[in-house]
Amino acid sequence: MFELNSVLERDSVLVGHFPLCQLRLINDAQFPWFILVPQRNDITEIYQLVEEDRQQLMAESCLLSETLHDAFSATKLNVAALGNQVPQLHIHHIVRYETDRCWPAPIWGKLESIPYEREKLAEILQKVQSLLNDDLTLSSDAAELYY
Repeated sequence: MFELNSVLERDSVLVGHFPLCQLRLINDAQFPWFILVPQRNDITEIYQLVEEDRQQLMAESCLLSETLHDAFSATKLNVAALGNQVPQLHIHHIVRYETDRCWPAPIWGKLESIPYEREKLAEILQKVQSLLNDDLTLSSDAAELYY
């Protein structure tokens, strides 16, 4: 059974499931910031995935990237798999704007996170879930935030 790293679980909200990955929203209202977490245990690097999973990860990442770029009118989308602090493989998808507080530098370690207010969290989850409805199995946990 798949086990999510406790730091990823603590710092994010489950949006839903793609065929391979959990889609999670990082709980920092300063950026639309999502992560894809392949539901495979003991994987720290992309090359460790079997070929079929690597292809599926790329398809899910590209779909998410295009959706986020368009939905949030991004200046740039930062996509990265660092894993220096959390070794479990997870791919960051961060919507960036020329007006954000870190632009043009990376966001890593620059700002203290600001958690979403409940209404804003529900709004962003609903937006992304509705855009990815055909490809994403929705999380019942996230749906509870709407009420």
